[in-house]
Amino acid sequence: MLRLGSDTGPAVLAVPALFEEANRTRTLLVMTLRLLADRGIAGALPDLPGQNDSLLPTIDARLSAWRGALAAAARCLPGPVHVVAIRGGALLDAAVDAASRWYLAPLSGEAQVRELDRLRRAGGGQDYAGNDLHPDLLTALAAAEPITAGPLRVVRMEGDPRPADRILAAAPPWRASEPRADPALAAMLADDIAGWIE
Repeated sequence: MLRLGSDTGPAVLAVPALFEEANRTRTLLVMTLRLLADRGIAGALPDLPGQNDSLLPTIDARLSAWRGALAAAARCLPGPVHVVAIRGGALLDAAVDAASRWYLAPLSGEAQVRELDRLRRAGGGQDYAGNDLHPDLLTALAAAEPITAGPLRVVRMEGDPRPADRILAAAPPWRASEPRADPALAAMLADDIAGWIE
């Protein structure tokens, strides 16, 4: 887990977007966490089982394991812990005892699986943009929904018609053809997250 900032005070548990979208948004998420650390808000970005540098093969990843791993990561952080999740990451924090949640363009599980199916068809039907996924994971994801109880802030990008507490005038980084740094967007996100936590 990438860990930034103080060992005391509020902390952000960052939950990345899933699969290929995680690759396109990781730099933005790390930049945002660094800006929050500069403001005294600690941050953590864990690698989920079967993702990034995890030794577990992706085919063995399960939603229940992801949720358990996030809950365990949250227990390692100073409190209070605030969840910051991007897109499909908002499906994974159900077991985290969070002081609040801040979601960027959260997806329903059904929408996440539709996106994965689109990627599979675009790639010729062999895998999901290079990921071999178990049917149990896909079934569990399809039934998952983001948390809506408790303190929650939803931020979306311009052009997204779904309900939001704030709309940002910026291009969705998960739609970029290549991962890229966007310092202006990272600053907007950090400002909004810090204001929400305060």
